[in-house]
Amino acid sequence: MTQSPNPSLNQPTAWPRLKALATALMASALLSGCGVVNNMIYKTTGDVMQGFSRDHTVPYLMESSDLAMGCAMSEATAPLLMSFGRVTSEPDQLAVMLYLSAGGCAEEKAREFELDGLAAMHAMNANEAEDALIRQKRAYVLASERYFKSWKHHNAYYGEPGTGECPDFEDDKDEFIYMAGLLSGLQALNAQIQSTSSIGVPANVGSIVARATSCLENDKWWGAPMALRATVWAMIPGAQPQGEDAFERLAIADEQGEAAGVRLPHVFHAIAAINKGDQDMVKSVIREHARSLEETPADADWRFVDAMATNMIVAISDRMWVENTGHRTPLGQLGTFWDDQREEVETMNLDDLL
Repeated sequence: MTQSPNPSLNQPTAWPRLKALATALMASALLSGCGVVNNMIYKTTGDVMQGFSRDHTVPYLMESSDLAMGCAMSEATAPLLMSFGRVTSEPDQLAVMLYLSAGGCAEEKAREFELDGLAAMHAMNANEAEDALIRQKRAYVLASERYFKSWKHHNAYYGEPGTGECPDFEDDKDEFIYMAGLLSGLQALNAQIQSTSSIGVPANVGSIVARATSCLENDKWWGAPMALRATVWAMIPGAQPQGEDAFERLAIADEQGEAAGVRLPHVFHAIAAINKGDQDMVKSVIREHARSLEETPADADWRFVDAMATNMIVAISDRMWVENTGHRTPLGQLGTFWDDQREEVETMNLDDLL
């Protein structure tokens, strides 16, 4: 007896259905394969970009003194570079630098709004002064949020600072990023205070940062770790250890920064003097900074940090000038002040020639 063929295969619609099923299966396999390939490409690209940025982009930027360029770069590239954390490991080290720099951009705007407000007050323009104050606080909110992101990424990569345990640094770049992260924490707290808003920055960040600076080599980093620690001592009641003098430490750090051509300690010294209410000391630090700029060139590897320090010193000087005169520090006259006594100029009596 002959077995008849499978009747289902004899139906005119059977083959098209099988072809459609086969096509769907092939398409699914191809699309799945493309997804795997794309993820591999994205991950590889992310790893390459992270490594390149850490090993080349950051050092290249540190050799530049163009703060505006660094500011624009961090704000423009942060979303792109941080998005690679979706396909590979989170770029925490890179984030420390990006958000620290981006926070500085926002803080720079806040300082400009502050100067606008001070100038308006000097001109007795109350409405303009109030509007500038509002814009200043808004900018400080953004600055604090960015600095705080940098601080969080710092802690995610290096662990909780100030616990007595120090990370094992791979190289100088690793140690520098650690120091930058500590600075971001302090800046986050300061910007939060200036904004008069609650961003969520813990109030004890200053004490944590002060303890964590002991993990850094003070001589290697231009006296900045000791200057940062001494500034916290000067600003937080009861923080200064017995037998220490914050301002003596700051003076020593100033000399180290000047000799190295990276004058970051001057900024900490000026901030501590402002907090103390000692205007004469603030003026002295600004004068010393201006003198040092003429005598010692910036370290070629750290021009950006030195330029950042000068920019902050100029900002402090500008604030003092605007409060007292209505205008900023005159161009080319950093280190001079409105109340400086002018040197007497010897004049000739023309009557003696007649």
